Amino acid sequence: MKHLTLEQRYVIKAYLECGITKTEIAIKIGVDRSTIHRELKRNNTKQGLYNPNFAQELAEERKEHFTTNRKFTTCMQKQIDKWIKEEQWSPEQIKGYCKCNEVDMVSIERIYQYIRQDKTKGGNLYKHLRHQLKHRKRPVSGKHEIIKNKVSIDQRPDLINNKERFGDWEIDLIVGKNNKGAMVTIVERTTAMIMIKKLEKGKNAEALANTVIDMLLPYKNAVKSITSDNGSEFAQHQKIAKKLQTEFYFAHPYASWERGLSEYSNKLIRQYIPKQSEFNNFDEEFIKQVQHKINRRPRKNLKFKSPKELFFNCVVFDC
Repeated sequence: MKHLTLEQRYVIKAYLECGITKTEIAIKIGVDRSTIHRELKRNNTKQGLYNPNFAQELAEERKEHFTTNRKFTTCMQKQIDKWIKEEQWSPEQIKGYCKCNEVDMVSIERIYQYIRQDKTKGGNLYKHLRHQLKHRKRPVSGKHEIIKNKVSIDQRPDLINNKERFGDWEIDLIVGKNNKGAMVTIVERTTAMIMIKKLEKGKNAEALANTVIDMLLPYKNAVKSITSDNGSEFAQHQKIAKKLQTEFYFAHPYASWERGLSEYSNKLIRQYIPKQSEFNNFDEEFIKQVQHKINRRPRKNLKFKSPKELFFNCVVFDC
């Protein structure tokens, strides 16, 4: 969905003053008729007048409001239960409806986590979903290593899910052309501070564990938990957890949204290290500079503070 611009809002006002109908206005500016109706319903002044600048301010406020993290409240839980059990709505439909009607709601990812937690506790919410949490089995080539003693993300407490605590991390790999070469990326969930390290032995689990320990050991007190995907490279998760005295969780297979910040951070890295790149072309100094650049960027969702600024502030003042 494309949002109206300030220029489009001025055009709407001009057409309204000329007596042109809402349907005709929609056709002229290239939007759906419902967009014009919603715009006038939401953004009119108390006197019932349409002011483009006032409308733009209201739209920006709503956008800012819905980009902030929301806590999973009891009220949300009851509403989700009702929509799923009585209406058989999917998490995507719940989130979409709430967004269109300005109802506070957590992310699609968080709703799925709640459904899985309910299933683990013996609940039947998942049975009201069309797919009942069943995913298509994908062919797996080559040797598949079973990771022992995994702790599911379903067991991860809400203070991590809701990003209420500093010190919870997501971990992932990016790989080079033809699956040769690898880099480990680790990002802190509340500050978006990212660390990147080239893995000389590729996806070797033992070597990766040692690298991660070296990267995070200086900030051991700021490592409360780590969440990864199900790649065999994380088979030595218990070694990492023991050395850093932390908790290690695994997301569900094919559920990349459960590590959304990690996925987003990897896309930022790809600005400097594109897909299908030969990793041999990038030395440690270059990778370090990429890390510094990303961590120095002001982020809108951090109120235009940088990850580096927020992270080290939390380290110093023990957030």
